[in-house]
Amino acid sequence: MSWGVRWALQLSVIAAASVFGWQNCLHAKDRAQPNIILIVADDLGYGDLSCLGQKNFETPNLDRMASDGMLLTSHYAGCTVCAPSRACLMAGRHTGHVYQRINGELQFREDPHDITVASLLAKGGYHTAMIGKSGLSCNSDDGGLPNRKGFEYFFGFVSHTHAHRYYPPFLWRNGERIEYPQNSGKEGTRYSGELFLEKSLEYLEIHADDPFFLHLSLQQPHADLNVPEEWKQKFIGEFEEQPYDGGHYRGESHPKATYAAMVTYLDHSVGQVLAKLEELNISENTLVIFCSDNGPMSEGGWSRDNFNSGGPYRGGKRDLYEGGIRVPTIVRWPGTIAPDSTSDHVSAFWDFLPTACELAGVTCPPEVDGISYVPTLLGNRDQERHDYLYWEFYEQGGKQAIRKGNWKGVRLDVNSDPQFELYDLESDPGEQHNVAAQHPQIVTELLQDIQSAHVPSDMIRLTKQDESSRQ
Repeated sequence: MSWGVRWALQLSVIAAASVFGWQNCLHAKDRAQPNIILIVADDLGYGDLSCLGQKNFETPNLDRMASDGMLLTSHYAGCTVCAPSRACLMAGRHTGHVYQRINGELQFREDPHDITVASLLAKGGYHTAMIGKSGLSCNSDDGGLPNRKGFEYFFGFVSHTHAHRYYPPFLWRNGERIEYPQNSGKEGTRYSGELFLEKSLEYLEIHADDPFFLHLSLQQPHADLNVPEEWKQKFIGEFEEQPYDGGHYRGESHPKATYAAMVTYLDHSVGQVLAKLEELNISENTLVIFCSDNGPMSEGGWSRDNFNSGGPYRGGKRDLYEGGIRVPTIVRWPGTIAPDSTSDHVSAFWDFLPTACELAGVTCPPEVDGISYVPTLLGNRDQERHDYLYWEFYEQGGKQAIRKGNWKGVRLDVNSDPQFELYDLESDPGEQHNVAAQHPQIVTELLQDIQSAHVPSDMIRLTKQDESSRQ
């Protein structure tokens, strides 16, 4: 059967599935399955891509990916820091329901708890791999966890603290500790980005004839500020610099040049993956999603204000304002997704699991919070929409946020003296004007939705009421 006929058949099945819901998706063996590549950057801001307004450096490969596919302009991370955000991505649940809600000594529990998208796709006939920074744990030394949670191949970090370093003394490969004796963490001879790209390209060559799911989880541009010298040299002298002496993070004499080089290195890595798909002649059978795990950081000698990394949005990492959770997102699927297209469909990390399940033709678990955005990718106007999106964050006094239509509520100091702010994102996307006093009925409605969305965690308290609810 020719590729054209196969894809015509596949698209008709997907369209039917979107009408009747994911419950009626056919089993994987009954139709062609697209490969799925999910590439996640670390702490990349909405404004860090030149196609989204960055003027200090260029991201030509990601810009080309956007022109070849679709920009999702209202796509949100799972949380405003790494571990809970990635947990939402893997489990299809928002932070009011997911188990891993904080950065710390937590990791996904053994099956049948915390079922991942990788486990579901593996059962549906996909080969599954994760390369880079694991989203299944925060500070852990359990190198075999990714394999037990559905990834048949894993190479990378299981500790997010270790993932601050770009010259790791060791990495994990399928539960085996791989040593790099010439690396000392902040300096060395084997740059982690080079290792991850090398393994990713090898993986694609090996599994080009399989239906596969590859989660490529890259570190850039998270601090340390660190990149191979030849990349940094391109930007030396371009910016007025304030050297950083270092501490927990590596010292750097040229923070701005290094940050620009890290993002362009990230862009290069994405370009190499896309080029490999073309070389293997599997590009038209492969959906590629690129996004960031949260908003831009101000750490390790870097400030997100330097290059306006948040774009038009307020705040960044550790904020629940738009700059902390609205993330740059590009989706590419040549021949299926219309080129140079844009969608403002409101979606979030927990939507990836049902989206992948629908594409793979496997049954999506009923307890997820996500909604498949396959109809949006196919240009279908019958896209199901969320009633609201919800986030919670356990640092800085505790925070909650909700988006419902164009209304955005941000609740601060939730474990002591809660304060509620309300913004109209249609007229005020930068969240500069708190209109809570003018719309008391909307405030009441959003607070009720927040109360409904938040299920107290057995591991940590968010609100004053959580303690009594556990007794």
